Amino acid sequence: MTRRTLIAAAAMALMSCAGLTLPAMAQTQLTYKSAKTGTSYYQMGVELAEAVKTASEGALVMTVEESQGSVQNVMETRARGGDYIFTSPPALIASAQEGAGPFEGKADPKFAEIRALFPIPSLTMHFVVTGSEGPTDMSVLEGTRILLGKGTFSATEGERYLDLFGLKDNVTIADAELSNAGDALKNGQIDAFVSASSWPAPNIIEAAASTGIRILSLSDAQIEETGQARVEIPAGTYPGQEGPITTTGLPVVAYTTTAMDEQTAYDLTKDFWQTREKLAETAAWWAGVSPEQVANIGELHPGAARYYEEAGIDTGE
Repeated sequence: MTRRTLIAAAAMALMSCAGLTLPAMAQTQLTYKSAKTGTSYYQMGVELAEAVKTASEGALVMTVEESQGSVQNVMETRARGGDYIFTSPPALIASAQEGAGPFEGKADPKFAEIRALFPIPSLTMHFVVTGSEGPTDMSVLEGTRILLGKGTFSATEGERYLDLFGLKDNVTIADAELSNAGDALKNGQIDAFVSASSWPAPNIIEAAASTGIRILSLSDAQIEETGQARVEIPAGTYPGQEGPITTTGLPVVAYTTTAMDEQTAYDLTKDFWQTREKLAETAAWWAGVSPEQVANIGELHPGAARYYEEAGIDTGE
């Protein structure tokens, strides 16, 4: 019997002895905003909502909302309340608080109230090319028609990498939505595409199932040049992938604001970590989340900080 159940049972017994009726257990409604429907990050939100509801015995209920991306998620903190949870890379939060990058001219005092709860699976760069046979280094992209997508992290980061590695003038960038990448590759409209998502990425599994593909690796020197963290995608993650893939990743975090009360943030953070291993049993991308990442997720919500202190998890402070 869990602590919550014991407390509820004790309360029920006391109320019964006093001849009173016990009111229904309080339920906290939350909103979780992450990404577009059909993406891996939207699917993660659904998985997380189900896991938290189960772990909290129905006390915490999250509604998953579709989003156009992290910039929109951050911007919405200006009008949202204490029930709002959203995902973003930590670097984007810093840009918002500084009024830089996509937030230039859009600074808002509410951005200073953003606080971290826990890490979620990282954005991992995937460079996918047609054909299951052949070399897997980045030079393979020379002369290709490559799809980067529009207005996404994969588009901006993918273009930056092409520029860094001297490939930008040697490729043709296709004008299409990333959601059409698999069909475009299969139909020969493109030769390659870039996707930034956690692994295993559903759109890449689908592309591998419908046509032969290979995912390129970056050299250690190229990874260092990007300034991002090194990520290794294990062999066998995708159909036909015989060896590991070395690429880069960008941390992603679940955030809220100081408008969320301390107990809710504490319970939510605790329920996440207590159910993370079970999440990883059914969806491999959760296996990449570990307590060691907490030290790098930014300023913590007081409720989350209390949980980490009790759990003995290093917060970097």
